[in-house]
Amino acid sequence: MATINTTSPRHPVAHRSWLQRYWWVIAFASLCGVLYLHAMREKNIIYLEMAGRLQTLEKEKALAIAEQEELNLQIQSQTDPAWIEMVLRRNLGMVPEGQTKVYFHQD
Repeated sequence: MATINTTSPRHPVAHRSWLQRYWWVIAFASLCGVLYLHAMREKNIIYLEMAGRLQTLEKEKALAIAEQEELNLQIQSQTDPAWIEMVLRRNLGMVPEGQTKVYFHQD
C-alpha cells in the first residue's frame, strides 16, 4: 500500500498575496477605465461640434424661411399696381410722371 506524505509544504500559490494573484484583473480594469474615459472625451468633443453645426443650420433655415415668405408675398402681389410701382422705383430707379429724380454724387 502506498503512503501519503503529509509533511510536504503547501502549494506556493496559496502563500501569494491577492495583489500578486490578481494583478492582471486590476490591469485589465484600469485599461478599460482609461479607454472608457478617452471615448467619453471624444464623444463630448463631437457633441459640441454637432451642437455648433445645428445652431448654424437653424440660423440658415430661419433666413431661408424669411426669404421664402418674402418671395411668396412678391409673387402674390404681382398684379397689384401699387406693388408694381414700388418695384419699378426701388429696383429700376424709375420715377412717376411729373416728379423729378435727383442724383447726389460723392466727391
